[in-house]
Amino acid sequence: MKSSIQALIFDVYGTLFDVYSVKEKCRDLYGDKGEEISIVWRQKQLQYSFLRQLMGQYEPFSKITRDALDYTLTKLELPYDEEKVETLLEAYRNLEAHPESAEILEQMRDKKIAVFSNGSRDMLEPLIKNSVLSELIDEIISVDDIKQYKPTPASYSYALKVLGVERHEVLFMSSNEWDIAGAKSFGFQTAWINRDGMPLDKLGMEPDSIYRDLTGILEWQ
Repeated sequence: MKSSIQALIFDVYGTLFDVYSVKEKCRDLYGDKGEEISIVWRQKQLQYSFLRQLMGQYEPFSKITRDALDYTLTKLELPYDEEKVETLLEAYRNLEAHPESAEILEQMRDKKIAVFSNGSRDMLEPLIKNSVLSELIDEIISVDDIKQYKPTPASYSYALKVLGVERHEVLFMSSNEWDIAGAKSFGFQTAWINRDGMPLDKLGMEPDSIYRDLTGILEWQ
């Protein structure tokens, strides 16, 4: 099946970019609380997107990210104002790419390369434009275009429509196993970028491949 791959779809947050690189800016503002802020912020960001999808109360990821940050700073009893919030949100629009991301995308240029994210375009487009990956991505796909968060089948169907390929012609990559489970259930071939060495979730959907970082996908050439 590897020979049938025409398009590579990469998740963005955690897969190509390190979501926890915001901890440096968090440390600038809040000292030794920086790492904890980055972790709780990410957890709440994901939780809010899942809950809003289930409730049918869609909000763009930029709003969810702001709300999750508000919750995090309140939970940790840290003082904040609009200036501090904007500083941290700007850091999220300038995340660091994982060290191997650019090299791997460059080596896979014979395929159509897309990113597909729960991020809204006001987050995704500045992030990619300001990064070393800006010239290596053919298509930016956001769930905000159809207001359906991953891992709903409708979200993956939209990405497929944008790219104009068949399900079996897609290799989908994410560091988030819930995203891999959703993509596998939809019919994509999948590669879980398991950067933290986590066990498989019990969702009945195993990825086609598991790698510690993106270098493993070179075997799909």
